[in-house]
Amino acid sequence: MSSAHLRDILRLALPASFEAVVQLAFNFLAQLIVAGLGATAVAAVGFSNNVTLMGVFTLGTIGSGAGILVARAYGAGDHKGVARVASLAFTLAAVLTLGLATLAAVFARPLLGVLGAPQDLVEAAAPFFRVAALTVPLIVLSVVAGGVLRSLEKPRVPMLTTMVAAVVNVAVGYALVKGALGLPALGLVGAAWGALAGQLVRVGLLWWVTYGTLGSLRWSPPPLGRAALVPLRELAHLSLPLAATQLAWSGGNLLYALILARLGTATLAGVQIAYTIEGIFVVASFGLVPAATALIGQAVGQRDAALARQRARAVERFGLVTGLVFGALYALSVYALPHLYAGVGERVRDVAAATILLNAAFQVVKVANMVRGGGILPSASDTRGVLLGDALSAFAVGLPLAWLLAFPLGYGVWGLLVARVLEEVVKVLIFAWRARRLAWPRVVELHEQETHREAHAA
Repeated sequence: MSSAHLRDILRLALPASFEAVVQLAFNFLAQLIVAGLGATAVAAVGFSNNVTLMGVFTLGTIGSGAGILVARAYGAGDHKGVARVASLAFTLAAVLTLGLATLAAVFARPLLGVLGAPQDLVEAAAPFFRVAALTVPLIVLSVVAGGVLRSLEKPRVPMLTTMVAAVVNVAVGYALVKGALGLPALGLVGAAWGALAGQLVRVGLLWWVTYGTLGSLRWSPPPLGRAALVPLRELAHLSLPLAATQLAWSGGNLLYALILARLGTATLAGVQIAYTIEGIFVVASFGLVPAATALIGQAVGQRDAALARQRARAVERFGLVTGLVFGALYALSVYALPHLYAGVGERVRDVAAATILLNAAFQVVKVANMVRGGGILPSASDTRGVLLGDALSAFAVGLPLAWLLAFPLGYGVWGLLVARVLEEVVKVLIFAWRARRLAWPRVVELHEQETHREAHAA
């Protein structure tokens, strides 16, 4: 890896990784606040988050598609194209998410029941879920703004706004859960109101720094008629397969949560704790995804296939290093469980410890999947490869094995955890195969064709 590639990767990846770590660290603090309410509260939040994250990850792919297209336009010096893609992505994200979030909030109780939550969990989770659903449009808009700004080489802006929002989230959530500062003690639902307050602050700040007086862009209405068809088709070509991928991935997580719920609240709570902690270490490598999107996209926009290939390989190699280092640190977190989660019970902590040690051993595989599936393959417009890897690994391998090992064969939670690891191994094989098949000159050629069609339509 050349020093120039390493410098470019670090310049974009470090702020994005730090942003993700800060976000998850404060989410971890929010979970500690909820943990004081008992294992049922932790399980209720975990199940609710699995549902809301389906919407966030699925619709957040609009931001992924926008980031790729903005990077290509920015690399080509097409500033009007940057503004056009950004306004289209923001409008599309707002329209799609507001309606879905409102329906989810209104029908929270029956929705949780239909998705398979046990009745006691529905009763605990429904008030929290009603408020949490309203954060989905705000998070998706933030994801779109972050994708645009990182592709414009402004990664510190979303990092700083996320830090402010995370502080608001925990401070307001703590005050409303505990009834501090003269505020009412709302219990579990107070944590949801804290998250909503933080996301409102985040969206407001991002909009101001993107379109305000000192903003990077000037707002222009999305193109209409024939002029809208080409950019909309490009955005859909990138975003729809990624949306299907994220729906499959998050839906798979929900099905895993349902299996865990059948194994007991303590099991669900223990695994949820382990995955919350794991997130802090995995997302330390997350910055490689927007770095790949921005750097490869700019190379494609500059019509430099060799540079795109070199940057893809450099990001893959750096991901191997970060996966090994942060996987080892994640394993050491087991020693903190008795101190951080004293009130959830020994059974919950034992499940969390076993989950941490198993997942830490395979974190390098997860990081490789994240880098290829989130950055390199989409940047090469191979979104079908991402869908293939995620869908086959989860629904043909992971979930069937999880059910088989957990129930008919009687291995319980340990069988489910092994199945999830095997899912990641199958996925890394599929993604590596697709990455080896990439023809970067063909990617550049297809981008040039789309650029000519858009110019002709305009």
